Formats: sequence, structure tokens, C-alpha cells
Amino acid sequence: MAREDRKRKQDNDDTADDGERRGRRDKRPKEEKPAPPLPSEIRNKEKRSEVYAKLKREKKAQKRKLGRERIQAAQRAAELGEQVPEKQVPRTIENTREPDETVCRPDDQELFAGNDADEFNAVLKQVVTPKVLITTCRFNSGRGPAFIKELMQVIPNAQYVNRGTYDLKKVVEYANNREFTSVMVVHTNRREPDALLIINLPEGPTAHFKLSKLVLRKDIKNHGNPTSHKPELVLNNFTTRLGHRVGRMIQSLFPQDPNFRGRRVVTFHNQRDYIFFRHHRYVFEEKEKKVVSKDKKGKTSETKTEKHVNCRLQECGPRFTLKLITLQHGAFDTKSGEYEWVHKPDLDTSRRRFFL
Repeated sequence: MAREDRKRKQDNDDTADDGERRGRRDKRPKEEKPAPPLPSEIRNKEKRSEVYAKLKREKKAQKRKLGRERIQAAQRAAELGEQVPEKQVPRTIENTREPDETVCRPDDQELFAGNDADEFNAVLKQVVTPKVLITTCRFNSGRGPAFIKELMQVIPNAQYVNRGTYDLKKVVEYANNREFTSVMVVHTNRREPDALLIINLPEGPTAHFKLSKLVLRKDIKNHGNPTSHKPELVLNNFTTRLGHRVGRMIQSLFPQDPNFRGRRVVTFHNQRDYIFFRHHRYVFEEKEKKVVSKDKKGKTSETKTEKHVNCRLQECGPRFTLKLITLQHGAFDTKSGEYEWVHKPDLDTSRRRFFL
């Protein structure tokens, strides 16, 4: 009996020790699982691309889920007659740009007074008909002649004059004597047009643009051929004082009485200080569409043909991008000319600072 009691006591002690050990284990803080490694931390290329694709899929699914929830919340609010939540506006570089004091306002009387006294007023009020002289640099080749030919079809009343070996000041004097309102010089480098100089006559100003991403008409798929009608002009997003001045300078190249019968549109769209040029014509097409009417039982009773008029755009070319480099007071003068604005590398310190 004594042996059995000792044995039972020993077993009870063992179970108590086990319970204490378990309790101690439970009290220990649970170790968290390590976070999955980032794709940039994985050295194996296949594994890295696999993890990146998985993260991208998850992010896309999360975005779709949030979008569906927003749509459902808006529908629910509309059904209950409550106020629909405001649509979220994505943050872009344009709507988060740095504040600029020179942005034009619609009630700026000083701006309107300046417009009545600037160099472009006579052309824009149709007192003078715009007449543009187009020339080249001294050594012109490659795509330069083809680009000038298409520019002359874009700008009405444009004439080409061969530069030869004359200085640009002589060309400006020649244009002044023959009552041209603007001179446009296409500069080529390594057989490729790379700059555009626009000189307003007789008193300036002179604008120097960098020209890039030139696409001629023959390289545009399904392009159209422009007519000789005067085009409509669209100027987008020239918001600052400098942009307003550059926009009026571009506007003075074109007549202010467009011929709408020609259905031609010339667009200069400014975005992040890059001016994108496009030339379109809009086409109206009449198409027949079959409409099948069904009765209450869902059987087709009759088919009718209805005529619909569709409108589409057809690009005529050319297509290019401009970036303002300098704006100079007066006609072209590299030695003693004063500059209104010069682009410098120091101005490009912020991605959210724009000047046009």
C-alpha cells in the first residue's frame, strides 16, 4: 500500500510539472511570421518576376474591389435619396502644380488692356491679314523640305523663300519690305528638323522653340489630305502671362475668319510646358442601322432600318512637339537683343513648376 501511495504521489507531481511547463510555454510571446520579401530583395530572376506579378495582381484586385464598393455605395445613396458621395479626383502633376502668381484670371483688366496695346492686336482684330514667310537654315536637307511643304498647307497665306547664303537679318529686312507679318525659320541638324524660330514683324517678339517627335503625313496611318479652306484654331491650357503671350503669337499666324465648310482644325495643346501640334479634319458619315422590334411574347415582329450620322476625326498631319527655349524682345538680334524669358537648367528643379 505504501508503495502504491508513493507511486501515485510521483505521478501527480509529474503531471503538475508538465502543467507548469505548458503554462510557461503559453505565456511566452508568440513569434510573428516574417513578412514576405520584396521583389527587389530576391536575387533569382524567375522567382522575382513571379513574386512581382503576384503582388501586381493582388493590388489590381484590391483596386477593383474598392471601385465596386464605391459604385454600390453611390447607387445605395441614390436609391435612398441621400447625398451621393463626391467622386474622387486622382492626384496628377497638373492639379498639384506649384502656385503661380502669373496665372491669368478672367477679371484681369490689366491683361485686357495689355492685349489692346501688344504687337499682335492688328492681326487678331483683322485690321491686317496675316502673311507668313517660311525659310530654312543655310544647309537644309533630309526631311526639312517635306516638313516645310506640309507647313505651307497648314498655314494659309504662307510663302516659301529660299534662304541661300543670306544672313537672317537680311531675310527679316526682305520680309518687312514686302509686308509680311511673320517669319518662320525651320532649323535642321543632321538632316532632321530640330528647332523652329518664329519672328513677329515689324516689332517682334521672337520665339525660339525646340522641335521634336516630328511625324510627317505619309507616316500617319489612315491620314487625310487637307483642303485649302482656312482652318479653325484651338489653343489649350496657355494659362500664365507668358503662356498667354506665346498663345497670341501662335494665333497671329492664322486668319481669324475660319471657313467652317472645310472642317479643318489646327490644335496647339500645352501640357507641362510642351506644346503638342495636331492637324485634323472632322468627317460626318451617315450609316444605316437595323433595329429589330419584338412583341410581348419575345418574338421578332419586324425589322426597321434607321439612319445615324456619326462624326469622327481624321488626322491630316504633320505631328510634332514644341518646347519654348527663349522669348526675345523685338525682331531677331543675337548680340544686343533683350530677352523676356530664357529657359535655364536651374528652372527644372521641380516637376510641378510650369511656366506656360
